[in-house]
Amino acid sequence: MPFKRPTLKTISELSGFAVTTVSRALNDGPEIGAETKEKVKKIAEEIGYVRNRSGLGLVTGRTNVISLVLSADHDVIDDHTGRLISAIAHSLSGSIYHMNIVTFSSDADRLAVIRHVVETRAADAIILNQTKPEDERIAYLMERSFPFAAYGRTNWQAQHRYFDFDTEAFGEMAVRRLYEKGRRHFLVVSPPADLSYSQHLIAGLERVHKDHDYTLEVLEGATSHDTGEVLLRTLLDRLQSAEPVDAIIAPSTATAVLSLAAIEQSGKRLGTDIDVFAKEASPYLKFIRSEILSVYQDLTEAGDFLAKAAVQAIEHPESPLMQRLEPTTEDYKSH
Repeated sequence: MPFKRPTLKTISELSGFAVTTVSRALNDGPEIGAETKEKVKKIAEEIGYVRNRSGLGLVTGRTNVISLVLSADHDVIDDHTGRLISAIAHSLSGSIYHMNIVTFSSDADRLAVIRHVVETRAADAIILNQTKPEDERIAYLMERSFPFAAYGRTNWQAQHRYFDFDTEAFGEMAVRRLYEKGRRHFLVVSPPADLSYSQHLIAGLERVHKDHDYTLEVLEGATSHDTGEVLLRTLLDRLQSAEPVDAIIAPSTATAVLSLAAIEQSGKRLGTDIDVFAKEASPYLKFIRSEILSVYQDLTEAGDFLAKAAVQAIEHPESPLMQRLEPTTEDYKSH
């Protein structure tokens, strides 16, 4: 006997409610009581009902999809990004929204993928990261009043929803902690210079210059977004040169691990000849080498906030914008 896909009518017959009531209950309509919603959803789950999203879109004008836009660079989709994806998905679970992931493979594609989502109405809202101070994607979305939330700030941050970590404070903290340990020659493995959080990091590192005497060098030839092979080779070449380095500032777990590998391969000793101060999304570095100094970022909070901000942009566009700059202070996140 051929399989017959369950429909709204199937649930209507099993529940005793009208088809319109069933539809509104599945979409969490405010006019439907909690008991009715619970009964309808339980029946839908039991019979394996799956909503027809294209049909839903014709009725509501919505897809109930939120697109997370990410770089397809294999070294950028790391544990940090994986935890962010998991946190957003967890926050949306149980709601009428689900997440899909849209990727871009080059800087030239950054705007193209956003335009595709907007012009095809493939989603109701977008969550994006790796923001630039004057990000053309955000300018495009604001111009079209398309719902979005940004993981990162821009020069227009007062006008849009965002979540960000205080990377400037992280940079300042790194210098102060390393300076207290007697370090004076800092090497920074920076993200690409055109990204907002790279500029925030450098600003924090340079802020301490007024009161302290040290050298600050940004690694040339590689960034924290390069492949592990490229970054390790570049770090190793720098550590084997004549110019002194006694501290490395790493903006990610992967960068910290590669810095540790370069230190060991260059014949230097971690904690004695050179220190590493890192920002990490998973508190694992202390299990690798207890000498590594680090600040922990809780991506669960970031993902939950961004998911809620995207939903707010869809459902309550006139509400006060959800915006959060997560503090990075020694008492709050370091270990």
